[in-house]
Amino acid sequence: MFHSPRRLCSALLQRDASGLRRLPAPGLRRPFSPPASAPRPASPRLLAAVSAASGAARSCSRTACSMGTGTSRLYSALAKTLNSSAASQHPAYLVSPDPEHLEPIDPKELLEECRAVLHTRPPRFQRDFVDLRTDCPSTHPPIRVMQWNILAQALGEGKDNFVQCPVEALKWEERKCLILEEILAYQPDILCLQEVDHYFDTFQPLLSRLGYQGTFFPKPWSPCLDVEHNNGPDGCALFFLQNRFKLVNSANIRLTAMTLKTNQVAIAQTLECKESGRQFCIAVTHLKARTGWERFRSAQGCDLLQNLQNITQGAKIPLIVCGDFNAEPTEEVYKHFASSSLNLNSAYKLLSADGQSEPPYTTWKIRTSGECRHTLDYIWYSKHALNVRSALDLLTEEQIGPNRLPSFNYPSDHLSLVCDFSFTEEPDGLL
Repeated sequence: MFHSPRRLCSALLQRDASGLRRLPAPGLRRPFSPPASAPRPASPRLLAAVSAASGAARSCSRTACSMGTGTSRLYSALAKTLNSSAASQHPAYLVSPDPEHLEPIDPKELLEECRAVLHTRPPRFQRDFVDLRTDCPSTHPPIRVMQWNILAQALGEGKDNFVQCPVEALKWEERKCLILEEILAYQPDILCLQEVDHYFDTFQPLLSRLGYQGTFFPKPWSPCLDVEHNNGPDGCALFFLQNRFKLVNSANIRLTAMTLKTNQVAIAQTLECKESGRQFCIAVTHLKARTGWERFRSAQGCDLLQNLQNITQGAKIPLIVCGDFNAEPTEEVYKHFASSSLNLNSAYKLLSADGQSEPPYTTWKIRTSGECRHTLDYIWYSKHALNVRSALDLLTEEQIGPNRLPSFNYPSDHLSLVCDFSFTEEPDGLL
């Protein structure tokens, strides 16, 4: 998909700060910026088809409903969505049905269509990749991993009470284009998402045509189902580019705490790089939110670590774990991951001057209860088996603005995290 002659990337912007290099780097990509031109206030073809599919999906109940003819037939692979009455039947939705062959989408065309929909909104903010490469060379292209809590639509409109965010900024028809624009700009090889409640009618059909294979695992009792006119439960989703990786095995994990099954989930997949033949495990999760649930999150984290210990055969397989942990670095669950026998490090610590401090925030919002500025999102990796070659810098306070997130500029209350990884050149070394 992203390896055609018409690549969507150019050299990184050069910028020095705090001793970290922001330089053009071979093999690294930056957001695609088309030539400046007046936006076309048209009704984009690809996105219109998804909108039609979304409306049809919402009108379905428990069973799959086929898309109609015309452009909507392109999305016949999506057919399932959940409503409150189907909440007990989640297992039927854990694996997407095998899609029929669909013609690939040109990512540049989709990006242009997203920007046409967003022509009345301010442009995306520029974020730079920070070059973190050591002197260790890599013979294969880096693996770009994107972690993002995209904000469930039902929660954004119905339960999260973002008092400074205009209602118009949360309209799905435009907000989904902001989400897609962010994904298309950074072109991840692997995409780990939380709070996904539009998997079957938006992300699965579009991303599959961009070359991704996806898996979705909804929460057993999603809070989205309490919202009127919801689009089904939210959950975790994991996508990887099929031209780069082969799926070796996959596990959907319902996390436990104190031996009890909980409402939080994880997906863990072992992938094999087609270029190098190296295997690694990629996992995505979303732990319990809110103050007062620290011990609960700690127990969930321990359960996830134990599962990953088994999946990676005792850390023999390199590991990357992405997630919204809903936990500051001071919490026990963070300390469990930092001290685990899996030998994990948090990638975004490498952006700090000493390499030991997490960013000051990954989420920043204003609710009726007040302003919330926290570091909750992480990308963990096997520090002896993988190198972090670059990481996407965060939005500044000035860019975020006084009304915080989400906004007309940015679709979620969480910032996306993006890292480029390469394997160490000693596959038999200690992980």
